[in-house]
Amino acid sequence: MAIKTYKNYIDGKWVVSSSGETFDNINPANKKEILGRFQKSNANDLNKAVKSAVKAQEGWRNLPAPKRGEILFRVGELLIKHKESLAKDMTREMGKILNETRGDVQEAIDLAYYTAGEGRRLLGETVPSELNNKFCMTVRMPVGVVAAITPWNFPIAIPSWKLIPALVCGNTVVFKPASATPLSAYRFVKLFEEAGLPPGVLNFVTGSGSEIGEPLIEHHNINLVSFTGSTDTGATVAHKCAWNMKQYSLEMGGKNAIIVMDDADIDPAVEGVVWGAFGTTGQRCTACSRVIVHKKVIKKFTSRLLKRTKMLRLGDGLKNATDVGPLINEEQRQKVLSYCKIGVEEGAKLLLGGNIYNKGKCRGGFFFEPTLFAGVTPKMRIAQEEIFGPVLSILECRSLENAVEIVNDSRFGLSSAIYTRDVNRAFKAIEKLDTGITYINSSTIGAEVQLPFGGTKGTGNGHREAGTTALEIFTEWKSVFIDYSGGLQKAQIED
Repeated sequence: MAIKTYKNYIDGKWVVSSSGETFDNINPANKKEILGRFQKSNANDLNKAVKSAVKAQEGWRNLPAPKRGEILFRVGELLIKHKESLAKDMTREMGKILNETRGDVQEAIDLAYYTAGEGRRLLGETVPSELNNKFCMTVRMPVGVVAAITPWNFPIAIPSWKLIPALVCGNTVVFKPASATPLSAYRFVKLFEEAGLPPGVLNFVTGSGSEIGEPLIEHHNINLVSFTGSTDTGATVAHKCAWNMKQYSLEMGGKNAIIVMDDADIDPAVEGVVWGAFGTTGQRCTACSRVIVHKKVIKKFTSRLLKRTKMLRLGDGLKNATDVGPLINEEQRQKVLSYCKIGVEEGAKLLLGGNIYNKGKCRGGFFFEPTLFAGVTPKMRIAQEEIFGPVLSILECRSLENAVEIVNDSRFGLSSAIYTRDVNRAFKAIEKLDTGITYINSSTIGAEVQLPFGGTKGTGNGHREAGTTALEIFTEWKSVFIDYSGGLQKAQIED
């Protein structure tokens, strides 16, 4: 069977790159399977995409916001229509199990429906003036041309967080997806085209970060960079944007933790920890990589956690029997392996896993054993650094205050959770945990689109995606003063 070659989308046309080169997109569960070939774009292609977005910006911002919302609502309808095939393609190229990729698409559906309605709710304010015969108000204005740079772990959901709010606000977009998951991004862009988005409003280019990512960030006609990815790359984005005096929104790493108190219902806590640690093979920015357990129940909890983790089945995410799919690539697998070696060297007790898994039907993919470490202390590297794989560290705490101290002892601040039946403890945790998201009696994953998503400290730069707060990223405020006195009035001046 011939391998399909996919094109870039620039100014409403599907075009090959000027480099004339492509790169292969492979299945991480079977690295011999090539899913397609994608354009290895260069700066020339990028310039064309940005030029197209600039040209389309005036017409798009002048289209009434409710009309923009109607187009995005149709994107949601098309996502529903193609949900199953999108999910299967996503599993093939990213690896996570089919139920999770269905959820990935569903999140984009929810976001499209929710944000399409914002086309009728791009609200400003009316504000009293200190002078008579003067009217004051604020209005939202589009930022201009947005660069959307997205990761591979949520190949449709995270792009939806960026593209849909940016578009409803009247911006045009140049979209660069992760090189590991271009097929899902391609199919997502096709739905915008089918929904009737005008040419040039959304442009799609594939290629490496060095070839087109950096030039995109630095391009003088890009007004805002919206980035989700690694902390190191995010810091580079921030530096380049600050140097070029352009806006940027960053969503980066996490070292998320679940607290299990001595009054917790142990079985639901175990299920929540397993889901948080090993769902998406630990490759979520909100994945649980630390569980902090009260000393009174740590032995009981660890025993049940070990038993439950041993039940997880590795395999192709398209198979119903699979609980945990592969890692995204060999580079990531070697990184996870190196952290497991570090954990052992630091003195943590390896309870389970810690190795590459290449047995049976998993031989041809990037599989890694679900891994548990006990006896972990807060300053160990495996308790401090983001691993982005199926590795969970178990730490002991003496009290709620001690647990909160351990959770907060991190450069990151994305997601946290606590299992307790004490409402007082729950509210103290909400108040004291230094994270952008906190769950009570639930795992560290499971955000909903109508609420802000983002973190504190090194997780980002303070912006929040999703919810109404997404509008703060993709709009600028204009303050308007209307004087109908018929004369000159001077604010703050006494004549």
